[in-house]
Amino acid sequence: MKHYRLYFILLCITAIFSSCDDNIECFENKVYINSAKVGTILVSTNSTEDRTIEAAIAKPASQEIKITYKADMSLVDTYNKSYNAKAMALPSDYFEILQPTATIAAGSVYSTSVTVHFKDISKLNRDTIYVLPVTMDNANISMLESARTTYFVLKGSALINVVADMEKNYLHIDNWVKPEVVTNMNALTMETLIRARNFDRLISTVMGIEGYFLIRLGDAGFPSNQIQLATSSGNLPGSDSSKGLPTNQWIHIALTYDSTTGAIKIYVNGNLQSEATKSLGKITLAKNGTNGFYIGRSYEDGRYLAGDFSECRIWNKALTEEEINSQYHFYQVDPISEGLVAYWKCNEGQGLVVKDQTGNGNDLTAKNIITWTSVNLPATKK
Repeated sequence: MKHYRLYFILLCITAIFSSCDDNIECFENKVYINSAKVGTILVSTNSTEDRTIEAAIAKPASQEIKITYKADMSLVDTYNKSYNAKAMALPSDYFEILQPTATIAAGSVYSTSVTVHFKDISKLNRDTIYVLPVTMDNANISMLESARTTYFVLKGSALINVVADMEKNYLHIDNWVKPEVVTNMNALTMETLIRARNFDRLISTVMGIEGYFLIRLGDAGFPSNQIQLATSSGNLPGSDSSKGLPTNQWIHIALTYDSTTGAIKIYVNGNLQSEATKSLGKITLAKNGTNGFYIGRSYEDGRYLAGDFSECRIWNKALTEEEINSQYHFYQVDPISEGLVAYWKCNEGQGLVVKDQTGNGNDLTAKNIITWTSVNLPATKK
């Protein structure tokens, strides 16, 4: 009798595991996405990004299995409902699935990888969240419905994550490696991002050469927070308390000069603040030694700027107002941009040296160890 009872129990267990309710996944060998190098793809300066997908099965295959993937934009709504999101479908111009068929060899449980190539993503709107659903389109084995799709999410990231705090410090070039790039310039633009904590000194220095061509803030009888260009032929503009810069705010400063016309223009956050005409001839900033080019110093050490520097640049042309106001120009430019002859991002995060991003090798060295400050510029939507 006991043998019959045991036999009956075994039959029941077999029945349970050999049949499936329509709403329950069966315990059969189904293929599923096992690993996807997904995460969030941050839209910043990088134009391309590659991510991979790998499939798997529960037990070794008795024969070769082929799986084909495709992008399925109809699943964007599914993603948004599942994650309470408002993502947009990633336009087809920005991705391609390279060789979309993967294989699981007989006797194995893991597939070959399939690569999803993202391209030109730096052109995407950084304030928009995009999603790319990639799903297993077909396979010569059953697919696990709950794990046949993965989602690639793209959103804006900070373009600047760290800056150099130059209070009681400065950056200097003792010897220009390629002086010719900043020698006898018919026109130029000097620009930077600064955030000042205070303007407690008579003069706070931005960049340039003392007594020759120098962007600074303040002067005797001049507001300590107003931008002034100090030159060998006099200083400009005139004193104007309405042109003072605020503290504890990021400010983009751009100064342009054209020797053919003598036109000098000062832009603050892309807006023309001051302009004048002065005949200064061609400008050479490649002056070595203690009386040469500085960022954060002029004449003596006490004329530092109490605050942060980022995106210091020199161009051998006068940028237009449209160029200065082009998308994200305050926060990044292409290091190989035409006319860009020196580019110090001030984002190293360690050390005394600030690299020249143009490849010209005209690196800056700090007097003291730099205090590096973490930031998030420009602020992005969550």
